Amino acid sequence: MNINSNFEKMVPNYLFADVARKTNEFAKAHPEKEIIRLGIGDVTLPLSDVVVDAMKKGCEDLRFKESFKGYPEYEGYDFVRQAVSEYYKTFGVKIDHGEIFISDGAKSDCGNIGDICSANNTVLIPDPVYPVYVDANIMSGRNIIYAPSSKENDFLAMPDRNIKADIIYICSPNNPTGAAYNFAQLKAWVDYALENNAVILYDAAYEAFIQDDDLPRSIFAIDGARECAIELCSLSKTAGFTGVRCGYTVIPKELSRGGHRLHDLWYRRQATKFNGVSWAVQCGAAAVFSEEGQKQCLENIHYYRKNAKIISDMLDELDIYYTGGKNSPYIWFECLDDMDSWKFFDYLLENAGVVGTPGAGFGQCGKNYFRMTSFNSHEKTLEAVQRIKNLLER
Repeated sequence: MNINSNFEKMVPNYLFADVARKTNEFAKAHPEKEIIRLGIGDVTLPLSDVVVDAMKKGCEDLRFKESFKGYPEYEGYDFVRQAVSEYYKTFGVKIDHGEIFISDGAKSDCGNIGDICSANNTVLIPDPVYPVYVDANIMSGRNIIYAPSSKENDFLAMPDRNIKADIIYICSPNNPTGAAYNFAQLKAWVDYALENNAVILYDAAYEAFIQDDDLPRSIFAIDGARECAIELCSLSKTAGFTGVRCGYTVIPKELSRGGHRLHDLWYRRQATKFNGVSWAVQCGAAAVFSEEGQKQCLENIHYYRKNAKIISDMLDELDIYYTGGKNSPYIWFECLDDMDSWKFFDYLLENAGVVGTPGAGFGQCGKNYFRMTSFNSHEKTLEAVQRIKNLLER
């Protein structure tokens, strides 16, 4: 067989694999040092009781012939999609349940959505950015152009009318920078997409962390978005489903390109390549959107928000520029003395025993920046902050 030669254009290792390798090597060489990990964006709090109870009930259903479930519906069970639809109403967005596809997570859908797009499309991706957007399109051989983000635009790239793109990736609140677009900024992107007959792939995985009223929770809060956008979301951070795996993608039925409804193409793709999310997991997902589920999941989000504030307060005290922290579980800040981000990674690990993520792994614009996450305990976060302050205040 011949391999897909596009794989030769990719960096050898996934970013977080390199972070894990360097951390593990240091830990092995220095077993006496306690390492605090604020790098990978994995949750640390357990699932909410209401979610676990719903999943237990779902598993019990599989014990008996009368309630047994086999292959799920490709687009997800109606009761789960209806629960997601009702959730959108809580922040003023109307989405019909028939426009919602339940999946095993936003990462999968972000990578797989390209199956319905031609390899001849030009893709516009902000830099710095979540690596999956870039890698998935390199694998498919698409032309990629970047929208630079920097301190000058608060890491919120805006459209350039001199550039033509067919597919646009937007993540807000952003991973890795934590920056979030307001209504006017997102409207500019929607207008740009409509002018270019492009489609926005909008990653809303962190919308539950938004606290400010002037920040949209969904791209479909913007006029015109239904004619140019697909929204992808996840329960990984909203409800701690990083290991359980469940998310959803919204494709408006009026969204068409080349004479084809994208909703229908995605259904065809899913029916061919995806067997759906298990009954027990979908039961748990529906429980997330219940009144009690929202209350319990929000308690976990508040916990992570407190950690983010601990880190943000440290950066304010040290007068270090950063984005994120308030409406996002991520904090993105300048490295010390304009240091290269991998060098700063080593500096923090070796001198403070704290692990973050080098910004260079997210793109060229991140080479002098660093990402930390709020996904650890209060105690570990406070200890990490104190270690960093002791180191940087020397």
